Amino acid sequence: MTELVDRPAGRRQRPGTVAAAASRTAEAQPAVDVDVLGEQLLGKWAEVRRQARTLAARPELHKIEGLTHTEHRARVFGQLKYLVENEAVHRAFPESLGGSDDHGGNIAGFEELVVADPSLQIKAGVQWGLFGSAVMHLGTEEHHAKWLPGIMSLAIPGCFAMTETGHGSDVASIATTATYDPAAGEFVVHTPFRAAWKDYIGNAAIDGLGAVVFAQLVTRGVNHGVHAFYVDLRDPETREFLPGIGGEDDGIKGGLNGIDNGRLHFTNVRIPRANLLNRYGNVDADGTYTSPIASPGRRFFTMLGTLVQGRVSLDGAAVAASKVALKAAVQYATERRQFNASSHTEEEVLLDYQRHQKRLFTRLATTYAAGFAHEQLLQKFDDVFSGAHDTDEDRQDLETLAAALKPLSTWHALDTLQECREACGGAGFLIENRFASLRADLDVYATFEGDNTVLLQLVAKRLLADYAKEFRSVDFGVLARYVVGQATGAAIHRTGLRQVAQFVADTGSVQKAALALRDEEGQRALLTDRVQAMVAEAAAALKGSGRLSHEQGAALFNRHQNELIDAAQAHAELLQWEAFTDALREVADPGTKTVLTWLRDLFGLSLIEKNLSWYLMNGRLSMQRGRTVGEYINRLLVKIRPHALDLVDAFGYGEDHVRAAIATGAEKERQDEARAYFRSQRASGKAPVDEKVLLARTAGNRK
Repeated sequence: MTELVDRPAGRRQRPGTVAAAASRTAEAQPAVDVDVLGEQLLGKWAEVRRQARTLAARPELHKIEGLTHTEHRARVFGQLKYLVENEAVHRAFPESLGGSDDHGGNIAGFEELVVADPSLQIKAGVQWGLFGSAVMHLGTEEHHAKWLPGIMSLAIPGCFAMTETGHGSDVASIATTATYDPAAGEFVVHTPFRAAWKDYIGNAAIDGLGAVVFAQLVTRGVNHGVHAFYVDLRDPETREFLPGIGGEDDGIKGGLNGIDNGRLHFTNVRIPRANLLNRYGNVDADGTYTSPIASPGRRFFTMLGTLVQGRVSLDGAAVAASKVALKAAVQYATERRQFNASSHTEEEVLLDYQRHQKRLFTRLATTYAAGFAHEQLLQKFDDVFSGAHDTDEDRQDLETLAAALKPLSTWHALDTLQECREACGGAGFLIENRFASLRADLDVYATFEGDNTVLLQLVAKRLLADYAKEFRSVDFGVLARYVVGQATGAAIHRTGLRQVAQFVADTGSVQKAALALRDEEGQRALLTDRVQAMVAEAAAALKGSGRLSHEQGAALFNRHQNELIDAAQAHAELLQWEAFTDALREVADPGTKTVLTWLRDLFGLSLIEKNLSWYLMNGRLSMQRGRTVGEYINRLLVKIRPHALDLVDAFGYGEDHVRAAIATGAEKERQDEARAYFRSQRASGKAPVDEKVLLARTAGNRK
């Protein structure tokens, strides 16, 4: 591995580059306390993460490249048993059944499994995070006692059968029905046509013995909407489908081939009335339907809201994958040498090139921001599911926050894996270095547990609703004259627009704040103003849509869908920036705080640079000021360069987690061997003369 020497302050300094050497000459150069920063990044559930990483480092759980999908599936199912044996998957379940009622810790542990094998993380999530959680959160104590022990022990491998071929993200419109027959005291589960088959269902092709099936509950001729039912799928002995149940194997996929995704369909399958998971809706023996939630719409979203942990865990797993990729790419970039740009004899390390710094450091900054935002999401999730803060508003905030952050982190992971792959050249394309494999496995993260674009549309609708509440009585002309108001130490509201804006007469306030692009308040003003302005513009365009016909209202909304989704994404980016800024307040070490502030500024300025056309067109930045954004970014790259390895080391992932051949120090050994060879040649006087040098000498002699 790369040699380490002490910095003047007693912390680690990386040798071997021009930038690092220059940094050692500056006594005031800040240093990162890697251990303390690493502890902060582990977050509230640090001990759980350490335990999960210890497991993830074991070769028994590692993905073996080159297996057939059949072999990979068998291996991953065996790994589920390994997790059970090592007590790694029961944290969220009730203490009475052997769990620990630790909802946040459960997610923190699950998401770390992605570094072992994404297929393992997702299959474990299907079994315990979806199938088991549906029984736990949608069922009652009777259901818990009957099924949870078998689910927890893996005696009952199961499926979460919600998605249908014809309806993916539109769960409310699924077509599978569960019609109550009072004479028999049974529900009849039926798939009326091919598009209603349950599709892409984990554990459905081979392993699933049971399923939580989502269907339209019909009783006494009334459809009461989507509810969840427990359905036995296969005979435990023969592993054959039970009568009336059929299915297909989804086969080989673009990634995650350790999971046996498949399709399910039902032909008048009868199940006992007690198999309705009836926490939020019950059918009596005579067919009478009752629910503690009167509104069908609110009931539907409450039931689906109990299953938000899938999105939360994907957000965290995507961040973890980004960290692993950056650890490998940055390590390689400090060792790999290419082109002798500044010397006739020494080649430059990749990370000393400005473009290489920008492609990696901007993504490093975003990963830090996404990680800090995820920790806030995880805390919000734990607050709701532990009951500490579990009001309707808390649940709505959790839903919105998860819907905002999951798209950004999963898209970012795909972008980071691809950029790191390219930054490592041909070596990055080798499967042994994992970029291509991880990217293939994480590709589907962008569309499952909620398609990213659809989730951002949900966020946009929430923003519009909050906007309407805040500005209902305000003259629209005033909306062009506000700036963001911040109480001392207060962060922007985590989800909507409430408590964000204050109105002032000075229309130049945002522009004035932009004079200090590197200042925290200047960045906050620019980022927040963009969100507010985009939402205000969309709200104005949609004003009066409630008075239109259903068809006309939908058409109007569709004409502004792009702007709404862009506003939601801008809002999610603001949440990440605020989370990063909040985290800075918790950093005590001055050197670490300085370096992290540079990284936060790089994230903020990169967002502004990405949307520079909006800021210019809307008069938030002048052309002259806009030109300085790139200059500021380039200065930050130089400042961050000496600390790059410390920043990725703080992620806390070792060689057994990264498992990339180019991140083991092997490249440094090769480069050192090559440099020593050429130095020896030059010292011996036996080195051949370069033709260009010879020609230059000849030309000089002629003169």
